Amino acid sequence: MRKIILSVFFTFSLLTVSCIDDDVSTPQDIEIQDFIWKSMNHWYFWQSDVPNLADTKDDNENDYFNFLRGFSDPEDLFESLKNQSLDDFSWYIPDVEAQLNAFRGVSVSFGIEIPRTSVRVSAGSDDVVIFVAYVVPGSPAANAGIERGDLIYKINGSVLTTTNFSEINKIFTETSISIGVATFESGSLTPKGDEVSLTAVEVTENPVHYSSVIETGGAKIGYLVYNGFRRTFHQELNDVFDTFRNENIDELVLDLRYNGGGSVLTSAYLASMIDGTQADGSDFAKLTYNEKRNDQNGIIFPFYDTAVLFNKETSESEGNFSISRLSNLSRVYVLTSDRTASASEMIINGLRPSLDVILVGTTTVGKNEGSITVVDAPATNSSQIYTDLDGRTNSHTVGMQPIVFQIFNSLDQSDYTNGFEPNIEVNEIDFTANILPFGDENEALLQAAINSITGSVTKSSSPTVKVQTIGKIPVRKFSQEMYIFPNDNKK
Repeated sequence: MRKIILSVFFTFSLLTVSCIDDDVSTPQDIEIQDFIWKSMNHWYFWQSDVPNLADTKDDNENDYFNFLRGFSDPEDLFESLKNQSLDDFSWYIPDVEAQLNAFRGVSVSFGIEIPRTSVRVSAGSDDVVIFVAYVVPGSPAANAGIERGDLIYKINGSVLTTTNFSEINKIFTETSISIGVATFESGSLTPKGDEVSLTAVEVTENPVHYSSVIETGGAKIGYLVYNGFRRTFHQELNDVFDTFRNENIDELVLDLRYNGGGSVLTSAYLASMIDGTQADGSDFAKLTYNEKRNDQNGIIFPFYDTAVLFNKETSESEGNFSISRLSNLSRVYVLTSDRTASASEMIINGLRPSLDVILVGTTTVGKNEGSITVVDAPATNSSQIYTDLDGRTNSHTVGMQPIVFQIFNSLDQSDYTNGFEPNIEVNEIDFTANILPFGDENEALLQAAINSITGSVTKSSSPTVKVQTIGKIPVRKFSQEMYIFPNDNKK
């Protein structure tokens, strides 16, 4: 008998672990395929819409095993079981441990983040650049002097062009790389010295990237650049709001333009920090599952007065602390882009019933669904619900992250599959030639928010070079997510 342990996440996901009985002895050559099919049959949000996930599929043992043997690569089976017209976010996981590390903000990387769009250098050129959105402090990129706003124009000695700009993906897939960076000077691309050689190392990213209190035009504005809903950084997030509360800010600008999501619980904590007028235990978000999981529909994540502190190495609980909650805001400005997704959109949707949420930037991704991390493990008790990952099989490292639920706010609203459109449209890509540091009051998106708050118009930071976008850079796995762990507090 085998059990399928499920670690639920919201990057669209929720962490819970359950078991599925399998009284049939599965041949070893299709053990992983059997694990994938049974998990998808049990949890997948669109299970009823996929004929090969029908409950009758495994009624005939020989036919079922032959079906599984038709997929020598387990990932091919997983991909075939997805709803091809609706599912853009379910992922196959070759190495579960790497995913769990990613959820803690730990990865082997160079520490560079980029937008999803490449830009033509000039109207008559096939050369393209991708600007550096930010670098992780202490990372190889930061130590090499690479900064936000630098323009990547060369990878491993090859100049990026309209035909090979996908080479930029090597900064996420390779362990060593050389990068040519440049700036725009007097309308021309000017290299910043020789190419920079980088070697990837294990990097832990604090998602609380930057914060400040800006006083301008008679307003005291709290500004936070928050790049991921990581449950092991609750204290750092709360410290920022402790400062905001002590400084008695009267406006908040939340910069989520590079935030692809993360922990549902952390999203609920952030909402609680922003809107302290909502009573502890009142509804913030609700999850709904497929027809087979009706017993889990209606799981509520509320507003909280206290938060759980999780160990950065083990993710284990280390006790609770009081949340610093703001109680004087009537609105919040959120800076957005086409990388704003999942738990970030959960914040936007979840705060709208109680606050005026004003979006500045470009349209968000539109992910109102969540996934779980599914892990194969041998069964010990067919009725036991597991809430940790200790029972994982040692025979393989495969897992998956299928979409299993949809998320709603307290008014049962969830209609944003096309993304949230900005109230004030500002495309950062247009400022490729003049990307300013976070917190600079002339930085394009922040300036637009400040102008709206103060009702004044400061000197425009309009683009110095008109740019032409070329194409979208694929989203990295694990970069747009929403998840919940077994011990998360749910009411």
